[in-house]
Amino acid sequence: MKYLKKEINFEDALQKEWIITNGLGGYSSSTIVGANTRKYHGLLVVGLTPPARRYVLVSKVDESIEINGKKHILYTNIGKNYVAEGFKNQVSFEKDYLPVFNFEIEDVKIKKTICMQYARNTVCLQYKIKNGKDNAKLCLAPLLNFRDFHTTTTNVYLDAKQEYTNNKLKVILDNNNAYPIYIKCSDGIYIQHHNDYFRNMFYLEEEKRGFIAEENHYVPGRFEITLKPNEEKEISFTCSLEENIDEIESSKVIDDEIKRLNILIDNTGLIENDKSKKDNLLIRDFIIATDNFVVYRPSFRLHTLIAGYHWFLDWGRDALISFEGLLLVTKRYKIAKEVLYTFIRNIKYGLVPNGYSGFDNRPLYNSADSSLLLFEQVNKYLQYTDDLKFIKSEIYIILERIIKSYAKGIDYDDNNIHLDEDNLMISGTKRIQNTWMDAKVGNFVITPRNGKAVEINALWYNALKIMENFSELLGKKRNAKKYKEMAEKTKASFEKKFYNKKKKCLYDVIGDDKVRPNQLFSLSLSYPVIDPASKIGEQIIETVKSKLLNSYGLKTLAKGEPRIC
Repeated sequence: MKYLKKEINFEDALQKEWIITNGLGGYSSSTIVGANTRKYHGLLVVGLTPPARRYVLVSKVDESIEINGKKHILYTNIGKNYVAEGFKNQVSFEKDYLPVFNFEIEDVKIKKTICMQYARNTVCLQYKIKNGKDNAKLCLAPLLNFRDFHTTTTNVYLDAKQEYTNNKLKVILDNNNAYPIYIKCSDGIYIQHHNDYFRNMFYLEEEKRGFIAEENHYVPGRFEITLKPNEEKEISFTCSLEENIDEIESSKVIDDEIKRLNILIDNTGLIENDKSKKDNLLIRDFIIATDNFVVYRPSFRLHTLIAGYHWFLDWGRDALISFEGLLLVTKRYKIAKEVLYTFIRNIKYGLVPNGYSGFDNRPLYNSADSSLLLFEQVNKYLQYTDDLKFIKSEIYIILERIIKSYAKGIDYDDNNIHLDEDNLMISGTKRIQNTWMDAKVGNFVITPRNGKAVEINALWYNALKIMENFSELLGKKRNAKKYKEMAEKTKASFEKKFYNKKKKCLYDVIGDDKVRPNQLFSLSLSYPVIDPASKIGEQIIETVKSKLLNSYGLKTLAKGEPRIC
């Protein structure tokens, strides 16, 4: 992917973003002109308890160059009423393996490459400079922060302590002594600033989303590198949580990362000589993209899959839907097995975690489909690897327990999952969102699908058929017969009740007329405290429900009433 200067329209460029990751849930990301448009953008964003607790440590590095006493900016920043237009000196942006920015100012050429060190909370910037006929001076000013990436720093003062020795800068912000930010520049001198802040950086995308759109960053100082006429110089600028930052060479980090990605690409066997160059490049880019989602959870000592960037962690539903494409098609079978281990290690009452809390890594269980998706991906794993031993020794008994739990009934965390007399699966209550349509405002579920949801029952049938097959392969004839009979009963009811002959489609949800009486809908009110079951409480709830439903063009289901998809 490459954009030339004539193709870099500023407004369009702000919509084009890049991201690279470190295999721990941390990342570096911005736009192709280097302007941060989201609070989630940052040069160094790390997971303090990987992959969770993501913090923005380095927002960006602002570069400028002075030629014969005249300053030229390379950085692009947006304020509420101004734009710093460094993009006008940018001649291209490209990303094959890594993001690369090219600048030309008078007769000076600068190439900047950004790379994260794999499995480390480190980002390296490499500047390759070809100076022109005059003396010049490159200036690099890091913009620092220390905040959860869901928030913004609006205060104008951050308590900062810094030390600078042997070309290594150490900065502690807001007394976070356990996480010093280390910065090293391979050349030049460091000039400390005092009480210096970049004020009111403006995030266009956050304003669109209705969030706080401005924030302040701390500027500890600047690094100045002198350039002689016609001199060629390579500058390494590194930011990290690693104290041994002085041992990190940016050129080696870049070479190692490109080598790692090439090995990954080669191992897939998806690049073929008989394909066109264009097709192979597209496949290469897809393979590199898949790698961003594969991360390591040190607390589990296992790999997992991130659901998406910038803000998602590993979600059971998303991980198990993407499992085949990310790991099996790319032949990452060892990691595939680890991901299966990740999502079976915290099964509770037959429920695979739908995700883990971003604050304390606590497993969350609001998903009726994650456990059923597990069956499909275990089946796919077997198809790709023929690893029946793994199924027999590690997985089969767990899948048995899930089937038993779903059939018996699961009340945990309001999931209300149980098999009805017609052998169709009921799930959910009016106050839990445990299918893929999981939007929720406070205690109000935007798209209530409690009842017999079409995909839950399709997945339930699929799980039974997979268990029938596994049982056959393992010589468990009695179990195979049992699962076959259960599947046939589910299939008969599914075809009878879900098919809408008039519209020739399937109903989305068949309303649940068997929601258990102890599972009541409630609405939390901060003040005053009102009993939801009281007359006034019921009136308030119905008013809120009515307004929200009307806003989204939805209607509630009567008991037993189906909803057309």
